[in-house]
Amino acid sequence: MIEPQAGRGTVVDVHAHVVLPALQEFVAASAPAEFAGAQQLDARRQGPESLKNSGAMIRERWPQLVDLSRRLADMDAAGIDVQLVSPSPSHYYYFAEPDVGAEIARRANTAMMELVESAPDRLAGLGMVPLQHPELMVAALEHAVRDCGLLGVEIGSYAPGFGASSEEGQDAGTVELSDARLEPFWARAEELGAIVFLHPFGCSLDERLDRFYLANTVSQPAENAVALSHLIFAGVLDRHPGLVLIAAHAGGYLPTTLGRSDRAWKVRPEAHGCAAPPSSYMKRLWFDSLTHSPSELRALAGIAGPERILLGSDYPFDMGTEDPVHDLRAAGLTRKDEQMIMAGNAAGLGIRAGHRDHGALVRATATEGKQHHG
Repeated sequence: MIEPQAGRGTVVDVHAHVVLPALQEFVAASAPAEFAGAQQLDARRQGPESLKNSGAMIRERWPQLVDLSRRLADMDAAGIDVQLVSPSPSHYYYFAEPDVGAEIARRANTAMMELVESAPDRLAGLGMVPLQHPELMVAALEHAVRDCGLLGVEIGSYAPGFGASSEEGQDAGTVELSDARLEPFWARAEELGAIVFLHPFGCSLDERLDRFYLANTVSQPAENAVALSHLIFAGVLDRHPGLVLIAAHAGGYLPTTLGRSDRAWKVRPEAHGCAAPPSSYMKRLWFDSLTHSPSELRALAGIAGPERILLGSDYPFDMGTEDPVHDLRAAGLTRKDEQMIMAGNAAGLGIRAGHRDHGALVRATATEGKQHHG
């Protein structure tokens, strides 16, 4: 555990997960065929070797995923004062039909509220929305934030879609984050000052990544890059400058490989839907610190600015880190920058233990919006 230091602030880990067994049981009973199909797809995407190893990893770390006392002890050992806890992305269940999808979000939000209530001085929470049904997302967001007191919601990088095509004529079989049907959700998230935590799960490359654990090591950063590019090029961040969107895994491949995107914005009419070069939007997003590379974290700090990075561990999965503070310090940033990433940036966004201070995030996002319009 790190030694307490005067003025270090409350150290916040914004990337930590929990498993909700009762939610999985509900989905398996409510949509058995779809649930089984999703499991089969996941098995094909991972391949037999990774599927076997992932199963062993989950069994080993099950207490950390469901046992609050173990979670708090691990937080103490890592010097983490507060975790912003989100459901495991395996709970997205984006295959669910509208009624079941809405109920999944309601149950997940309620479970996360109850988890925060069990340790209100150490935990804050994020809920879920049915990304596959854009017309239901605002109600689920409001339930998470206003009814359950959560700080926001976690979403994936895309979802299979249902129903009519979007206004842009996009295939209804996929809901991308640029989809026009999501505009009410982005607007309401901005208005509420709700955090939107972007965390991919699965990858459309499917069996091409079914060995060497490429289903995680390549798909997660690739999906982040695709999803963030949709948000940028579609002008979502221009229309909603106060949106608080935190990208897991340090934004994946995108932040450090934007030269090609800037070139496309300059020379391709179809890539000119945003008001400024794509690289400029790195200072409008937030990122967790989970790079597993000191040089990559330094590069992210140089591109986005240390004021746009928050501490993240991906607790308790094996592709996370047991000591995010140590990993941050290995990047060799200034002490001031380290303090911002560990504590100051989270405080500025109103991320604190317990249920939501409705005014804090609204004030923070209003300030951000004024800065971007100024």
